Amino acid sequence: MSRSVRVVWDDKLTSYDFGPGHPLAPVRVELTMALARELGVLDRVELSGCVPASDDELALVHTRDYIEAVKRVSATGEPDMSVGLGPGDTPAFAGVHEASALITGATLAAARAVWSGEAEHAVNVAGGLHHAMAGYASGFCVYNDPGVAIAWLLAQGARRVAYVDVDVHHGDGVQSMFAHDPRVLTISLHETPRVLFPGTGFPEETGADGTAVNVALPVGCGDAGWLRAFHAVVPPLLREFAPEVLVTQHGCDSHALDPLAHLMLSVDGQRRAYAALHDLAHETAGGRWLVTGGGGYELVRVVPRAWTHLIAEVAGHPIDPETPTPPGWREFAAERTGEVPPLTMSDGRSPEFRDFREGYDPADDVDRAIVATRKAVFPQHGLDPLD
Repeated sequence: MSRSVRVVWDDKLTSYDFGPGHPLAPVRVELTMALARELGVLDRVELSGCVPASDDELALVHTRDYIEAVKRVSATGEPDMSVGLGPGDTPAFAGVHEASALITGATLAAARAVWSGEAEHAVNVAGGLHHAMAGYASGFCVYNDPGVAIAWLLAQGARRVAYVDVDVHHGDGVQSMFAHDPRVLTISLHETPRVLFPGTGFPEETGADGTAVNVALPVGCGDAGWLRAFHAVVPPLLREFAPEVLVTQHGCDSHALDPLAHLMLSVDGQRRAYAALHDLAHETAGGRWLVTGGGGYELVRVVPRAWTHLIAEVAGHPIDPETPTPPGWREFAAERTGEVPPLTMSDGRSPEFRDFREGYDPADDVDRAIVATRKAVFPQHGLDPLD
C-alpha cells in the first residue's frame, strides 16, 4: 500500500498541441484523466496543480541558446529547423515554450513532492518527453521533463537516481544527458533501433560504468517476451544500484494497436509492468517513485486505459481488468474523437512469462536480446550475465 500519492494536473497541460493530424494528440491525456475520474481513481490521490518550469530549471539540462530559440518560435509560431522545430515530427506553434515549460513544471512538481516527502509517489501523465536533446527538439519532444527532474534531484543532493523507460522508442534524450554520470542509471526497453526511431539504443551503448542500459527487443515481441526481458534485466540492476529515487517513463506505444511501432503488448501486459515497477520502487528506492507518461498514439482504445491503470497502480488500488468502462466516459470519448471506445479495462489477456533463470534459448530472438544487454552491462555491476 502506498502511503501518499500525488497526481499533478492542470487542464492547460493539453495546450501542448502540434495541431490536427499530429500523432501526439492532447485528447489522449484528456481522456485518461476523464476515465480515471469516472472510475474513482482520482478520489484516492491528492490532485495538485503546477507552474511552468523557469529558464534556470530548464537550463539544468538544456542550453540557454536553445531555450531562447524556443521562446522566439513560441512568440511567432514560425519554424526554426536549426533547433528541430517544424516542419516535421516536432512542428513549431505559437505558445510552444509556455506549453512545454508547463509540462516540465508538472514533472518538477511531482519530483519536489517525492523528494520532500510530501508524497511517496507522484505522477504526471502529460510528461515523459524523453527524446528532447540539450540543444534541439526531437521526436515530438521540446523540453525533456524527465531529464530536468533527474538533474533537479541531483542538485538537491540525490546520490543515485534510476530511470526506467518502457516506451517502445529508445529514451535517447535522457540517456544522452546522463550517459557519463555514474549517479544516474538509465534503463530503456524498446523495439530494436534497426527498424524504429530514433535509431539508437543498442546494447553496446553502456555509458559510464555500465549505467546506460538498453534492451532492444525484436519486432513482434508480445507480453510474454517483453515481461521475460524486463524481469531478466531491470530488477537485478535496480537492486544492485539501490537508487534513492526511481523515475519511470510509461509510454504505452508498445501496445499491439499502436500505429507507430511493431510490438504486440496488451493493456494487461502493461499492467503487469506497472505493478512490477511499483514493487521495485518500494524494494529498491525506499518507495520514492516519480512517474510520467510518454508515447502512445492509439488515443481511445489504449492510452486512457493504460494510464488509468497506471495511476491506479501508483495509488495502491489497482483496477480489476474486467471492470467495464463507464458509459458516460464512452459517450464522452466518442463525442471527442468519433472513435468507438473499449467496453472494459482489459484486452482479455492473462500474461505469463518464463523466468530467464529457467534457461536460455539461443535460437530465441528475445533471449538473444536479453543476453546481449546482460553481457554488455552486468559485469560492470558485479552481476553474472548468465546467472
